[in-house]
Amino acid sequence: MIDGEVALRVIEEALSRGGDFADLFAERRHSCNLRMEEEKVEDNTSGNEIGAGVRVMRGESIAYAYTNDISEESLLETARVAAAASRGGEGLSVDLEKPLRSLPVLEEHPVELDMDDFPREDKIDLLRRADQAAREAGPYVVQVIVMLGDSRQEMFVANSLGEMVRDRRRRVRMVVQVVAAKEGEIQTGHETPGMLAGYELFRLFPPEEVGKTAALQALTMLDARPAPSGPMAVVIANGTGGVLFHEACGHSLEADAVYKKASVFMGKMRETVASSLVNAYDDASLTNRWGSFSYDDEGVRAARTPLIEEGVLRNFINDRKRSMQDGVPPTGNGRRQSYRFVPVPRMTNTYIEVGNAKKEDIISDTPIGLYALKLGGGEVNPVTGDFIFAVTEGYMIRNGEVAEPVKGATLIGNGPRVLQDIDAVADDLDFDTGMCGKEGQAVPVCTGQPTLRVRELVVGGTTEVM
Repeated sequence: MIDGEVALRVIEEALSRGGDFADLFAERRHSCNLRMEEEKVEDNTSGNEIGAGVRVMRGESIAYAYTNDISEESLLETARVAAAASRGGEGLSVDLEKPLRSLPVLEEHPVELDMDDFPREDKIDLLRRADQAAREAGPYVVQVIVMLGDSRQEMFVANSLGEMVRDRRRRVRMVVQVVAAKEGEIQTGHETPGMLAGYELFRLFPPEEVGKTAALQALTMLDARPAPSGPMAVVIANGTGGVLFHEACGHSLEADAVYKKASVFMGKMRETVASSLVNAYDDASLTNRWGSFSYDDEGVRAARTPLIEEGVLRNFINDRKRSMQDGVPPTGNGRRQSYRFVPVPRMTNTYIEVGNAKKEDIISDTPIGLYALKLGGGEVNPVTGDFIFAVTEGYMIRNGEVAEPVKGATLIGNGPRVLQDIDAVADDLDFDTGMCGKEGQAVPVCTGQPTLRVRELVVGGTTEVM
């Protein structure tokens, strides 16, 4: 997209009025989105986007300017705007005779069925197959919405450290939402497989299974009893259960939250913050995961960052700004929604690592409790860690067996306290996909965990435990 010599001139212009650091980010993106409702393709959108942004950092301040014109003239003007906004003093010199050190383009996330080679008719067939399977799951299914999206992004970063990086990212994701209704009762189900890959996604997740799984969730909850309330053992299922760690703890482990004194983990580095069974990581290098990449949006190599090991807090996740100010290496978590945004510390694939237990043994060792198979939305106070989460699919555990489904359950607790109260972790790690919002930006993330048990957690419901 951009020549290295042009990038050097842009960086020099960005630092012409002083600054500690400057970088240039550019991207070219193509996306296609299909939506089927009432068995018809109701929405079919595709588009191309290209643009670049120039950032100047000076102490705590950041000046940022962007443009959708990546010609040299436009990029230099964008750099001048950022330089002027930085309100710096004497400019820093950039050695234009020394070429940028180009980091290798990596092919770590293979694509077998590229979106360019997958016709629109075949995409619509995937929608129909998921839709039909959902409708055939039971007579009480009243609405099915299937969405399919793919994107291809080419990314370029150059900075005043002399680095130049290019990365290619291709993603595919399906979302199935099902509504079931019976005798005035309404329940919903959803399933969202996605990968940093091509349409081979559906070899692993056939659309029929995706549609049926979402429908069965809604249908099962139609006949569920009201959930009990009170403190009890809670077994949280693998995969989607990882959203609890992501929301209740993960955002508090982002370095900008710590800096703003908006993190419950502030000042606790190298302290015990969880059960010794808990090992948690953020890892954008996982092959083909939805939240993965080879380089972040600041050109930093993707890495596996230990967050908590054997219960001890090891690292926060950061971006260039926080790493430079804290005097620590960047963790590769500088992310942005597009060239129109400044990068900030963001999670990628965040998960609790496997333990030694078996799911079946954890359940059989629980006399009574709640089995939270799927979690929905919730609210979290990152300063205190207090949270409340909806259980969208839950079951009672009685005498060590999964029993009747229950509806309307919520989990009420405190993130760090929950980490301390985990007393069993299974070996069945799985992941779920999502779009994480922060500061008006949404980026792809994975949440993951094995099946685990919290020895006691407050369950919000409407009945007594029986």
